[in-house]
Amino acid sequence: MSSLEYLLELFPEINLPITLTEESAHIFSQTNGLIADDLLERYILPHEDEMADEFTEFVPCFRIPATHDFHALVFWRAGLMKYTFTMLTLDKQGQRIDRRELAGTFSTEDLLIQSVATIDEDWEILVVAGQSRQGSTYDASASQKQTLELLPEGQIIQLS
Repeated sequence: MSSLEYLLELFPEINLPITLTEESAHIFSQTNGLIADDLLERYILPHEDEMADEFTEFVPCFRIPATHDFHALVFWRAGLMKYTFTMLTLDKQGQRIDRRELAGTFSTEDLLIQSVATIDEDWEILVVAGQSRQGSTYDASASQKQTLELLPEGQIIQLS
């Protein structure tokens, strides 16, 4: 079995739609194991925007079904003050096509930004993000929406 096949086995195909929240990250971390270091170094880390340290964890979540010509993997990255769901698309040889952070939590000294994403059956991804300052309540009217789409070639584009 190739290393790409080992990687893909860590990401079970799921039925859509699915919503990515902090709670779903907890569920994935309980049901799926961590990604082995050699697979991380070959397929994940070269495409990350930020360096991972010894405390950063990568949890395989799932694969988008029926992609045919590519693989669409979603993983959860847990780092210091930042937790994200990321979609990475790879061609059949394991080469990167695209990468996009979909949802997660990011905090600074006084700001908390949280986003959730829903991936529907048509591979459209709705991302809703909100923020709150320390000591204040969350203001839903300040939420921002973004629509992405996973294309049949594996690119992830922004629609709105």
